[in-house]
Amino acid sequence: MTAPLVTILDDEPEIRSMLADALEDAGFRTMGFGRATEFEAALKSTTPDVCLVDLGLPDKDGLTLVHRLALEQGASVIIISGRAQVQDRITGLELGADDYIIKPFDPTEVVARVRARLRKDRPVAQTSSNTARFNGWTAFFDRYVLEDDSGAETTFSHAEGEVLRLFLESPKRLISRSHMQETLGGAAGESFDRAMDVRISRLRTKLKEDPKNPRLIKTIYGAGYIFLGDVSWG
Repeated sequence: MTAPLVTILDDEPEIRSMLADALEDAGFRTMGFGRATEFEAALKSTTPDVCLVDLGLPDKDGLTLVHRLALEQGASVIIISGRAQVQDRITGLELGADDYIIKPFDPTEVVARVRARLRKDRPVAQTSSNTARFNGWTAFFDRYVLEDDSGAETTFSHAEGEVLRLFLESPKRLISRSHMQETLGGAAGESFDRAMDVRISRLRTKLKEDPKNPRLIKTIYGAGYIFLGDVSWG
């Protein structure tokens, strides 16, 4: 079996080298890039399993690149950045990143986060289908698209798709925060809770839910969430 490929996009050669050494010692393949244009050119012929992306790039805005990766590539994206403000982390997660690591960091933590993403990606679903229908909506997980009953389409990110698929595979059952963390991967705690809050809020918006009284994704305070739709796959 081919080892998973992790791409490293950071303009600091020392950081690229440090991450590559740690990841390769852990059994991963790596490719490093110092500029966004080089990375984007490589994506035309390469499909990484996880993308590590620094936000402070010399030639392009890192957040814009993260958003495009999440929507167009369906890639798992981990931001690595010196921007430690809460708003930066929230923005990165809202734009589709799966995780956010603040510099300076321990390379072993990055390896652990990458492994968590891959563990989550492996057993993606109980069903092999990539199409689900529910309450006038159709979700196409191969294209990252939601289609309403009029045929209008709305894209969703890889990270939002993980949460939506988890709900659609377990309708009308309580899904606890701890179960979400175990299934989707990532470090437990405030950052994971914030990521879930952001993704669920964005899904509700895309499903045209009333934020004060959502019909489909119900919050059970202190316990988790329940998806109340009727779902069919295939």
